Amino acid sequence: MTDKGLIGGGRIRLKGWQQAAVAVGSALGALMDPRRADLIAALGETTGKPAFDRVLARMKNSEEGRAVLLERPRVISANVGHAWDMPANTFGAAYAKFMGSRNFSPDDRPPVRFMETDELAYVAMRAREVHDFWHTLFDLPTNLMGESALKVIEFEQMYLPMCLMSVVGGTARFSDKQRSTFFRHYFPWAVRAGVKCTDLMCVYYERHFHEDLEDVRKKLGIVPAPVVPR
Repeated sequence: MTDKGLIGGGRIRLKGWQQAAVAVGSALGALMDPRRADLIAALGETTGKPAFDRVLARMKNSEEGRAVLLERPRVISANVGHAWDMPANTFGAAYAKFMGSRNFSPDDRPPVRFMETDELAYVAMRAREVHDFWHTLFDLPTNLMGESALKVIEFEQMYLPMCLMSVVGGTARFSDKQRSTFFRHYFPWAVRAGVKCTDLMCVYYERHFHEDLEDVRKKLGIVPAPVVPR
């Protein structure tokens, strides 16, 4: 069920001009320091309500999406820790390896503060929490190039303005060689991959932990990232 401390209890209701001010301030701050997850989260919330409305509607029209909305699973250690004990070929084990090899914790996501309803707040939180599932399924690294490629897919999946801004901000920080590699290999792949796969916000990922990783990818229409020559 929903953790009110992370989703419901700490929400702030903003007037139109306040929302715009938070959006502009968050955008400028995130461009200066892309590691500021709190600023990126605030930017996504203050500019993304129409996109989250559309995602919510799609989830309500999907059997699996409705199950997610009804049960409101949270991607936190208490709920996904069993992934670390799963057989090596499974999606759950691949996710655990992805997290463990980077010393990431599923509990590190910033709270949702600026969404108007509990339902939209949960959708925004879900989008934030499944990010690492998508990294695992698309086999994308967590460096600037990998994050930028995943933001292309996230934009195609949700049409969040924040994703597009993140791609622009990320590619601006590339070296000439990185930029060439990104637009030659990662960008065209991400555009195709984001269109080819299923509606990823309507997937109850936790129910697929025990399944073979390649079977999950095939079921969801996911094409992993290309192996790029160094």
